[in-house]
Amino acid sequence: MDIIRDTRPQKKRKRILYAVGGVAFLALAIFGTRLLPTAVPSVDAATVWQDTVEHGTMIRQVRGPGTLVPEQMRWITAETAGRIEQILHLPGAEVKQGDVIMRMSNPDVDMALLQAQQQLSAARAALAQLRTSLATQQLQQRATIATVRTSFLDADRVYRTNQRLYDENPNLVAQADLDRSKELVEELELRLELEEDRLEVMESTTVEQIEAQEDQIDRLIALERFNADRLGSMQVDVPVGGLLAALEIPLQEGQWVQSGQNLSRVVVPGRLKAEIRITQTQAQDITIGQVALIDTRTDTIQGTVTRIDPAVRNGTVTIDVALPSDLPPSARPDLSVDGNVIIERLDDVTYVGRPTFGQANQRVSIFKVTPDGEFADRVTVQLGSSSVNDIQVTEGLVAGDVVILSDMSRWDGYDRVRLRS
Repeated sequence: MDIIRDTRPQKKRKRILYAVGGVAFLALAIFGTRLLPTAVPSVDAATVWQDTVEHGTMIRQVRGPGTLVPEQMRWITAETAGRIEQILHLPGAEVKQGDVIMRMSNPDVDMALLQAQQQLSAARAALAQLRTSLATQQLQQRATIATVRTSFLDADRVYRTNQRLYDENPNLVAQADLDRSKELVEELELRLELEEDRLEVMESTTVEQIEAQEDQIDRLIALERFNADRLGSMQVDVPVGGLLAALEIPLQEGQWVQSGQNLSRVVVPGRLKAEIRITQTQAQDITIGQVALIDTRTDTIQGTVTRIDPAVRNGTVTIDVALPSDLPPSARPDLSVDGNVIIERLDDVTYVGRPTFGQANQRVSIFKVTPDGEFADRVTVQLGSSSVNDIQVTEGLVAGDVVILSDMSRWDGYDRVRLRS
């Protein structure tokens, strides 16, 4: 007969042993990890940028992109709206003063000129008619004065005769006839004076009326000349000789342009200057007269800062750099260039290539390569003044130290890295 055994104490002991073993394994893992040395990560030496710390003279520079522009340039704008009928010269062509580069048309301009000419002709005809009318009126008035004067003289003779007869014998002339002849003389004398005054008024106003009409003609002549000039501006010519430069948006035949719109620009042969855009944070140290090096990608031209724009546009300050007259063939208008402005010369300083991190006058950590070249240790460095490619080191490094300038933020948690060759 089988005897049933009680297995519960054995299972309980096994569970206790498992728990104790787990706790012991966990403790061993924790304390063992702390006791083991931290692994040093490896970095491919060929993928990092290394530089050697130097001591000597550092040239502070600021850099910015720019463009070569002519010192003398003339824009050609549309004096009136119109349609481009023909383009005779394309950008890049050399033109002389007065050369027609474009022909335009506008029917409204033609109509305005015809109307101005018609108004001018009508005003001239009105002036001729006014002179004739005024001359005729003066002649008629003189004739009237002559008639009145004749009547006055006849009446005066009759009055004198009657007065003489009346004085000799009152019975020869009646008193009424004498008085009537006297009154007629007075009337005709007054009328003669009035007619003479009327002639004087006519003669004095004649000049004013003619001058007023002549002023109107002068205005119409100016209007006719203005419309003629507008029509003439449809033949677009260049005011100065030079080289036609391209527009940002080229024009096409058949295109309608508005008054004041740029049609072309003429670059006058001569010297070029560079317009360099410097970041506003770096432009504060630039002054007029400083030396600037202009890089055309194939040549380097030395110039002088002549103007600093007082306004900040899009976070940059524009400066003008005057260039010498004997420029290399690579220098052409609208050429994109890089400009380096020399700010100052720092003697007897320690400097290194500018790292990808850190700014001027900051304290940063950087990896310094060990003398054997196998490792790089993290060191704290105090930076000073910065330039385009170099930066001053005031603390933490000495001449001859080799440092890594690449971005090492990936290994921020480590104080040493191994350099794989």
